[in-house]
Amino acid sequence: MLRHRLPLLILLAVSCSVRAAVQESTARSIRMVNRRGPFLGVVVPNTFEMEPLLRSPSFSSPAKGLPPYLDVAGRRFRFGIIGEQKVVIVMTGLGMLNSGVTTQLLLTLFDVEGIVHYGIAGNADPDLQIGDVAVPRYWAHTGLWNWQRYGDGPEDELALESNGDYTRKLGSLNFTDYSVDKNGHQSAAGNLLNGVWYQPEEVFPANGTPEVREHAFWVPVDGHYYELSRKLEGLELEGCVVVSNGTTTCLPRRPVVAMVERGCSASVFVDNAAYREFLSSSFGVTAIDMETAAVVLVALQQGAPFIAVRALSDLAGGGSAQSNEAGVFASLAAQNAVTVAVEFISLLKS
Repeated sequence: MLRHRLPLLILLAVSCSVRAAVQESTARSIRMVNRRGPFLGVVVPNTFEMEPLLRSPSFSSPAKGLPPYLDVAGRRFRFGIIGEQKVVIVMTGLGMLNSGVTTQLLLTLFDVEGIVHYGIAGNADPDLQIGDVAVPRYWAHTGLWNWQRYGDGPEDELALESNGDYTRKLGSLNFTDYSVDKNGHQSAAGNLLNGVWYQPEEVFPANGTPEVREHAFWVPVDGHYYELSRKLEGLELEGCVVVSNGTTTCLPRRPVVAMVERGCSASVFVDNAAYREFLSSSFGVTAIDMETAAVVLVALQQGAPFIAVRALSDLAGGGSAQSNEAGVFASLAAQNAVTVAVEFISLLKS
């Protein structure tokens, strides 16, 4: 059992009269479940991404003695088997806060030996297409900024930078570069928004000294998981979808599993081509989503092996007609993400 589950003993000992505590009946169920562990944690953002997994013939009911699910703190933790691997599946909800809280609950409450996260994502790489499934080696949270005051430039120190709180090492987004006049032409005038500098997260590893912070921006997935996922290249994925009028629409080519270097997350839905291109050119990212970096940052701090697979549902901000039909191909992307996640989980027991 990983060290990050030790606080469970304290949590379960808290009186039921304390509102934040787990009810004693639930605590007993958690203890019973953990005696039948360990489990692989499967973390999913939303219902439409989770339902294809629950309907999959690869997913079966939990082993004898395990409940189908436990409800804790507004989350439903579902138990079952994928291949020969015992799993606990949980839906996070939208955004970084929800995904971080849910992942911490998963690791604190249950005997989890690793995390597989899957879902759909926006695409920042025009060489890939909708339906492709990206498996990034590194993830970053690109929503933590130091917003610089108007009039300051790249050579000016940020507020509190000298204290070690902020840095200019990761680069900035200068809004002046995107200013246009009323005719839509590039403007040389300044912009009161000035620019923002990207910041690493403060992290506090569970096996470190409490309250002594470290910093992390590019967080690698588990090395063994990533190498294992290379076996997924060549996996057959779905390339056609039946639309509302009953006709079948197909992508220009059959989607593929793409091993890529980087993905990023923030609690921002990116439907803007200029920002997509900035993220691609400045950080070299492929997948853009709203949850993964929070999951990986919690896993990093708690010492849990982690990997994420994200099916590309659209070229963020638009592109060719075929590349940005998220409303048409979102279900196909979700199914492809499930296909890849299930195959990866099966490899863990092979």
